[in-house]
Amino acid sequence: MKIAVVCANGRAGKLIVEEAMDRGIEVTAIVRGENQSKATDVLQKDLFDLTAEDLSSYEVVVDAFGTWSDETYPLHSSTLKHLCDILSGTTTRLLVVGGAGSLYVHPEHTACVADGPDFPNAFKPLAAAMAKALSELRQRRDVQWTYVSPAGDFQAEGKRTGKYLLGGEELLLNSKGESVISYADYAIAMIDEAVSGNHIQQRISVVSE
Repeated sequence: MKIAVVCANGRAGKLIVEEAMDRGIEVTAIVRGENQSKATDVLQKDLFDLTAEDLSSYEVVVDAFGTWSDETYPLHSSTLKHLCDILSGTTTRLLVVGGAGSLYVHPEHTACVADGPDFPNAFKPLAAAMAKALSELRQRRDVQWTYVSPAGDFQAEGKRTGKYLLGGEELLLNSKGESVISYADYAIAMIDEAVSGNHIQQRISVVSE
């Protein structure tokens, strides 16, 4: 299969590229600047300049876009909309590196992680921006999307254990009562979903066991 990873120079994007390459999957790193990933196949292009033709040969496109400033938070919506627009009506699946703040905390689905009193104020604007992008994505019946939320504690330097639990819309805890996952284990889950395609037009969540 052929996979493209958009924003492949980011911390999550790099590991997703590496995981795919380790499995012998043909992967293209799409980067705006100089390639910093280990991918040998590279498309140097700004996300907003990508066209339907650019992505037409891929079975899966992974959106690893992320930004963390007040001025750029709206890009979570606009970048995702652009990718959806150019993949609209195609069989190419779009897998999105999502956030944990929008995960629900009980079966009634009336409150999210970001609504809790212990959720850090500093992360609330980011969580709100990502939740807005997810809400807009849910309206796209014309795109074969899957949104993958990490655990609450998403550890960039965490170990690659090779083990994770798969959940859905609610915050998932492991056997130790923890909501934690490394970027490396998250990359495994992302590529597993890329290969299986089991959760079309669904949000899933993952936690390290």
